[in-house]
Amino acid sequence: MQLTEIFRLVWINITENKWKVMLTSLGIIVGAATIVLVIAIGRGGQMDVEDQFKNLNAGAIDITYQQSGGGMSGGGLGGGMMMPMAGGGGGAPTGSRGGAMAGGMPGGFGMNTENITLTQDDVDDILLFVPDVSQATITATAEKGVTGGDLEEEANYTIAGVKPEYLEMSNLSLAIGDFITEEDDTNCEKVAVIGYSLAEEIFGSVMEAYDSVIYIDGRSYVINGVLQQMGNMSAGINPDDAIFIPYDTAIKYVMGRDVSPQITVIAEDVSEVPQVMENIQTVLGETYKNATFTLTDAGSKMEAATQSADTLSMLLFSVASIVFIVGGIGIMNVLFVSVQERTTEIGILKALGSSRRDILLEFLIEANMISTIGGILGVIASAALLPVVEYFGMRVEPSFTGGVMALLFAIFTGTVFGFYPAYKAASLIPIEALNHE
Repeated sequence: MQLTEIFRLVWINITENKWKVMLTSLGIIVGAATIVLVIAIGRGGQMDVEDQFKNLNAGAIDITYQQSGGGMSGGGLGGGMMMPMAGGGGGAPTGSRGGAMAGGMPGGFGMNTENITLTQDDVDDILLFVPDVSQATITATAEKGVTGGDLEEEANYTIAGVKPEYLEMSNLSLAIGDFITEEDDTNCEKVAVIGYSLAEEIFGSVMEAYDSVIYIDGRSYVINGVLQQMGNMSAGINPDDAIFIPYDTAIKYVMGRDVSPQITVIAEDVSEVPQVMENIQTVLGETYKNATFTLTDAGSKMEAATQSADTLSMLLFSVASIVFIVGGIGIMNVLFVSVQERTTEIGILKALGSSRRDILLEFLIEANMISTIGGILGVIASAALLPVVEYFGMRVEPSFTGGVMALLFAIFTGTVFGFYPAYKAASLIPIEALNHE
């Protein structure tokens, strides 16, 4: 029998049993749609991770300190402005350069009342004594009342005291104006750089915000620049919604004794990060005896977030595989029934000279066509489901690859689960098939 005749027989059987074919392919439809959604959600999760950490350098190390007596020291950028990994380890400090005793007593007795405060001197020590460090900076944040622009009443926003090198280290860029300069920091100038979203919220637009005045704790600051929009960060503060001022200005006018700095260090080589962290602990240990600092690296956070996204994708992919197996079993069952119903037809075809190969191909092609139809319908259904998934707050990134993979899985399922019924049909003895009732 010619291949065209086999296809014609298959097509006739499918068109005459439309509803049966539709119900048979239902599992494949669901499986194909799930595959497309899984790939879209997986890509969306990966892009979310990239977006959330796009302002981080993989070699970044955050250094914070938590007062063992319960007072938090080392908030830095709020656990997420530039390097969103703030945390705490505890320690009983014994010495403090730049620190202050709660009761005015000198350090050196291991008392929990001592308040250790990281300073620019510590940054200089790290740059001088720790090998394989390319950059380092100190930052601090606080929530303060802000007025100005279109604000009808005072509102609390995150104020970040930063050094000039912060812009480059955090991979930020300006939409307009200039960032904080060394002169601004040295002279404690009252200038500010604000986030993109904040500029639109307070002033209506980026252009209106530039060179305008805002009031932080009642003091006026001229806006020298507005940052490019960054989008949501992984945790903590979002640069889009923060106000940046010179670090020394922040210490003098905004934070005072309540300052909780964070030092961020960039390792020259990502592979050297563990050794750099160990060396930083050693250098800081020489200055602050018996104090324990918390060091966290951006690379491990990014890796953990990526692994979480990959785990979710694998979980969803497993669900899709189970759905495909169920759909394949459905195809196999229907084909077994079809073989029983068409035993006489098979006997006639064999009597007319059709070979076992012809019968095998007929039923195998039929299984493939059912699964292919299901795959195509599943891909179409997924296009309608993607907006629904987005509505529930999950990011999806559809791709052509997802549609192709869904179709390939559908065809593979039809081939695997359709083979045995096709083999059984091809194995029927003609005389027994013709006598079948």
